[in-house]
Amino acid sequence: MSFDLGETLDLLARTPGVLDALLLGTRATRHAATEGPGTWSAFDVVGHLIHGEETDWVPRARIILEHGAARPFEPFDRFAQLERFADRSMEDLLEGFAELRRANLETVRSWQLTEAQLEWPGLHPALGPVTLRQLLATWAVHDLNHIAQIARVMAKVSTDEVGAWRAYLSILA
Repeated sequence: MSFDLGETLDLLARTPGVLDALLLGTRATRHAATEGPGTWSAFDVVGHLIHGEETDWVPRARIILEHGAARPFEPFDRFAQLERFADRSMEDLLEGFAELRRANLETVRSWQLTEAQLEWPGLHPALGPVTLRQLLATWAVHDLNHIAQIARVMAKVSTDEVGAWRAYLSILA
């Protein structure tokens, strides 16, 4: 399947609603649950998504559009959210994420990117050469990855309660 910018942006626009549907109105114990030491809770993931909206996807796209591979991306601190959002509620995080995502998608749409621009190169500090197309595709897949992670962590809260059905629930493996 080939990359479709419109579809990718539409998918990215859906993430705040998906997160709201999964997390709003659920108990804080589900928001705080992890898969063990060194893993993230749903709360941590939403904070990570906010940090990405602020410092990763659109800022890196701007670097590609303005400098190409001549200026490497700034390294991304994948753990910046762990302390930064500790005093916030899940509702606050979800609202902040939705606002940032809306603004970022407006920015990307305003660029009216061409097929040629999608092939423009950037330089990732760890991965090396990348294209704008790859960055935007990764943004959407990154969302899906973390939505799956949140669903998995939330499901594992009920591991003991499902009893023998655990054998049929691959999400609990």
